Amino acid sequence: MENLKHLALQVSDQGVATLRIANGTSLNILDSDTIVEFTGTLRRLARRQDVRVLVLRGTGDKAFIGGANIKELAKLDPETAVAFITRLHDLCEAVRDFPVPTIARLSGWCMGGGMEFAAACDIRIADDQANFAMPEVRIGIPSVIHANILPRLIGEGNTRWLLLTGASVDAARAQAWGFLHQVVPNSGLDDAVAHTVAEILECGPAAVRAQKALLRAWEDPVIERGLKHSIEVFGQCYAGPEPDAYMTRFFERKRQR
Repeated sequence: MENLKHLALQVSDQGVATLRIANGTSLNILDSDTIVEFTGTLRRLARRQDVRVLVLRGTGDKAFIGGANIKELAKLDPETAVAFITRLHDLCEAVRDFPVPTIARLSGWCMGGGMEFAAACDIRIADDQANFAMPEVRIGIPSVIHANILPRLIGEGNTRWLLLTGASVDAARAQAWGFLHQVVPNSGLDDAVAHTVAEILECGPAAVRAQKALLRAWEDPVIERGLKHSIEVFGQCYAGPEPDAYMTRFFERKRQR
């Protein structure tokens, strides 16, 4: 077992790796320390030949990942914004490049960078109380990096609605849009994940790895160009007044509750 500060990792004798965010935040929020440890752990796991499937989850059922740490986002300038979003990009790429199937166990809130991270996984299984949002425009910044793979998952029109309104959708709508593969009651969520894991374990390990590599190779190269451009745009946004103004408004509303 690895000595991790912000995550908990278990690998079964069957090669099922379960990686859980355990950074002490109620919504499994991604700060830079968590992101860096998460990325490094994924890259180390990717080199293990005994791992056959990876399950990703949060601690508790209040959220999968409630997004990036807004307190950290509020302190960024154009230069540090590029550094932060590059770290988040690298995390999503680490799961997107993972050599065996990745399953996102989704319970509660999945927002912003959390939804992008889930989108980078192969399979998404949620409980019927899950909610999904890309609320960045509501705090004065655009959704960037792996938001650009949403159109191939949920369609161009649904992506525009999600990113331009910042509003949330429930699990039923996310499944209808094609983001979720399965929606079950919370009491059946772990069984649903275990069933999908069992299906994967029935397959040839080498064949599954080859299939995963092919699926990655078949992706549109436009995605890669979009990811690089997104990082530039995110940094440029911090040169203007909106991130500070809208994040200040967010904190003020939170204090008034």
